[in-house]
Amino acid sequence: MAAPKKSTEWCLYNGVTVPTLGLGTWKSKPGEVAAAVKHALLNAGYRHIDCALVYQNEHEVGQALKEVFESGALKREEVFITSKLWNTFHSRASVMEGVKKSLANLGLEYLDLYLIHWPMGFQEGDNLFPRDDKEQIIFSNIDYLETWKGMEDVQKAGLSKSIGVSNFNSEQIQRVLDNCEIKPVMNQIEVHPYLTQQPLIDFCRERQIGITAYSPLGSPDRPWAKPEDPSLLEDPAIKSLAAKYNKTSAQILLRYANQRGLFVIPKSVTPSRIDENINIYDFKLTPEEIESINQFNKNWRAVPVLTYSEHPYYPFKRPF
Repeated sequence: MAAPKKSTEWCLYNGVTVPTLGLGTWKSKPGEVAAAVKHALLNAGYRHIDCALVYQNEHEVGQALKEVFESGALKREEVFITSKLWNTFHSRASVMEGVKKSLANLGLEYLDLYLIHWPMGFQEGDNLFPRDDKEQIIFSNIDYLETWKGMEDVQKAGLSKSIGVSNFNSEQIQRVLDNCEIKPVMNQIEVHPYLTQQPLIDFCRERQIGITAYSPLGSPDRPWAKPEDPSLLEDPAIKSLAAKYNKTSAQILLRYANQRGLFVIPKSVTPSRIDENINIYDFKLTPEEIESINQFNKNWRAVPVLTYSEHPYYPFKRPF
């Protein structure tokens, strides 16, 4: 088997280059994620790892990074590493605490990109999911504009080269832009053929904000999946394209995202799938095929986080 091609790179508005395909680590179990990161970096050509404090596996990712860097196979500056600020660190002072926790877990002096994971704040404290006596999440009313000031502090302190947001809608992004000193470089959002997000993507592009697509395969391993939910990997039209190009359904979905100009971060801990996911640069979907897949849109979310829907900053109440 030929070695998979390395990911292409695109440049953000601030001049920072980002590999277009990265390894996602959401839902990667302890005991599995370190091996996945090492395989991705050392064997499969990945140069982009996407992390978050709330995934509760950053310490294992950090151990893998330490082994890779100490081996001399790669230098720190050759790997683009993203993490995300969790909802319990939304006050300006707590943002610095949040990034330092991730840096300590990852064993790093700086991140390449740090994102506000959600616009919604939770009660601050040691519990990542603070709950009341009725088991409801305890929200905070901290404005994400305050959180953004903390993010600017992080970049000014050199703890992250770039800063951005995740799961923000167009109104929330515009509020940040209207009140910021440093403009966000990225919005990480759920994107796949059943949730094409074209209006939000267009909105961000007009403002020079990149888009990272999470759950590009429809997150088939999400714990809350229902039998009646649609399955992207089993979609007959996707499978037909896979047969045409002698690729897998996953590769078709990832190439689709790539050709739309999106950064994409599929998660896997299986070596063969990690290899497969990055091996998407040797074929090209036609414009007609891209447009056909665009028509699959159902505005269906694999990750609707409905338990947070009463939060004043819940982002999915708006059309985009």
